[in-house]
Amino acid sequence: MNENLFASFIAPTILGLPAAVLIILFPPLLIPTSKYLINNRLITTQQWLIKLTSKQMMTMHNTKGRTWSLMLVSLIIFIATTNLLGLLPHSFTPTTQLSMNLAMAIPLWAGAVIMGFRSKIKNALAHFLPQGTPTPLIPMLVIIETISLLIQPMALAVRLTANITAGHLLMHLIGSATLAMSTINLPSTLTIFTILILLTILEIAVALIQAYVFTLLVSLYLHDNT
Repeated sequence: MNENLFASFIAPTILGLPAAVLIILFPPLLIPTSKYLINNRLITTQQWLIKLTSKQMMTMHNTKGRTWSLMLVSLIIFIATTNLLGLLPHSFTPTTQLSMNLAMAIPLWAGAVIMGFRSKIKNALAHFLPQGTPTPLIPMLVIIETISLLIQPMALAVRLTANITAGHLLMHLIGSATLAMSTINLPSTLTIFTILILLTILEIAVALIQAYVFTLLVSLYLHDNT
């Protein structure tokens, strides 16, 4: 069990070639689209959820910030579908890879920061030095605020990676315990299996919540710079 504990986090390969790109491109194919004038219930529900999410994230933004609405909605849909597909047996979750999460977080964070320096450079520089700071503390506070700014994309990526990885590991351990107890004690097996079902429901909620949190934090960084 210990040898296969982290096997699900290893990037899969096909004939020695990495298959992560194909797996990343697969979730958008599951998003249903309609070619008819009247949508069915699935398309209607999907459009309602997208409209609700975009409205909640874009309400606080000005006109310049709302130009990011399509990107942010696409981001939350991609992360949510990727997280949910990773809960299927014998599947691979790309969001458990820190490198991929950094590849999403750094460009979005950098774009928001660069936009802030281009449009509101005085306000952007004012974040490095709070008003009323004593003169002796100015160098230290500038260094602290600079570090806190540069660490934002790392915090985004690590938060998503840690939450998804921890849930997958816990499900793997409880599932292995259920399988091991099935030949020893049936009542204990049923109890552990019930815990596994509840944990799976929790992980579905965590997959959706983490997608929303990641996108919301990017939206807040954008709001601070527009």
